[in-house]
Amino acid sequence: MPIYTYKGLDRSGKEVKNSINIDSIITAKQRIKSMGIMLIDIKEQRAQGGSSFLKFSGKVKVDDLAMMTRQLATLIKAKIQIVEALAALTDQVDNENLRIVLSELRQKVNEGASLANALQDYPKVFDSVYINMVEAGEASGTLEIVLLRLADFTESQVKLKNKIRGAMTYPVIMGIFGFLMMNVIFIYVIPQIAKIFKSMKKELPLITKVCIWISEFLQNYWWLVFLLIFLTIWGTNKYLNSVKGKSNWDAFAIKLPVFGILIKMINVSRFCSTLATLLNSGVPLMTAMGIVKNLISNVHMKDAIERSRISISEGASMVAPLAASGYFPTLVTHMIRLGERSGELEPMLKIISENYEDQVQSKIGGLTSILEPIMMIFLGLAIGFIVFAVVIPMMNMNSLH
Repeated sequence: MPIYTYKGLDRSGKEVKNSINIDSIITAKQRIKSMGIMLIDIKEQRAQGGSSFLKFSGKVKVDDLAMMTRQLATLIKAKIQIVEALAALTDQVDNENLRIVLSELRQKVNEGASLANALQDYPKVFDSVYINMVEAGEASGTLEIVLLRLADFTESQVKLKNKIRGAMTYPVIMGIFGFLMMNVIFIYVIPQIAKIFKSMKKELPLITKVCIWISEFLQNYWWLVFLLIFLTIWGTNKYLNSVKGKSNWDAFAIKLPVFGILIKMINVSRFCSTLATLLNSGVPLMTAMGIVKNLISNVHMKDAIERSRISISEGASMVAPLAASGYFPTLVTHMIRLGERSGELEPMLKIISENYEDQVQSKIGGLTSILEPIMMIFLGLAIGFIVFAVVIPMMNMNSLH
């Protein structure tokens, strides 16, 4: 049913803004009037599927999507028709954008469209993995099972993202705090100390001169610092968004000592878990490989998967291109080869993904323990530089007396 937002005045003259989920605008007006509200304005909320953007600001959170998917699977498992299940979910979800999408999905399905076809109108909400799995579930008559797998898959991706975000929170906060603290010291504290040193008319050590120069530069050209930061961020983003820049960065990043291993592990885990989920849901291997390729962040690993997909289309094994790339560990390619030969590819991929998920969790924990002392050392060196710049001239002055 469509969702209408309205504005009106209640019996006390207070302005009321709300929304109502009902079958037509005429019925909506009657319902609002029966609540004792004098209607001022009413309009239908719509998700603009064709433009791939929701009319409202904000996005549908992955957490909300995972919860909705699990609830939909439960309703369908209870033998409730899809149209009725979507209607029930429309009344239950809290996310406004998702509520509008569900309302329109119900309308499209009620008009005869399949759920998978209806989902295709909202690519910003439902990705290719979601749509293809639903399509396979509808074709095989196992939609509720597929939806439960989707919910599990989505929730596991959310946990991984939250783990990475949590690991980076402390270093980012420390970096911002350190940057602000150093600016305060150089802009407000050092100038006062510099006046004292200059009044002594003594030759200052090089470290003190450098400190005073940084302070004067920040006072007079602070805007240039922010401009350089902005241009650096803008230029970096533009370079990384180019084909050559993305390729060069991905080749460099995957060779980094700690981060490179983590990047490789995350992509291998995503490849195996997504491919296993798609194959278990009845999606053909060629289609599944095409979907998985687009979910991999590193372009070189993505190219290896594309070569593997071409190898499959030619009747050869999928393993050789993955092994030749050097980005997929020997253990991974060996287990995939065993899965192909034994006809147990999906379970083997699941084992690999679970193993690598555990390793990723461990690596992220280790990364946090590495970044924290690095940040502390950096802040300590910066503070030590300022302390020495101030203390050395004072010690020289005391030695003259």
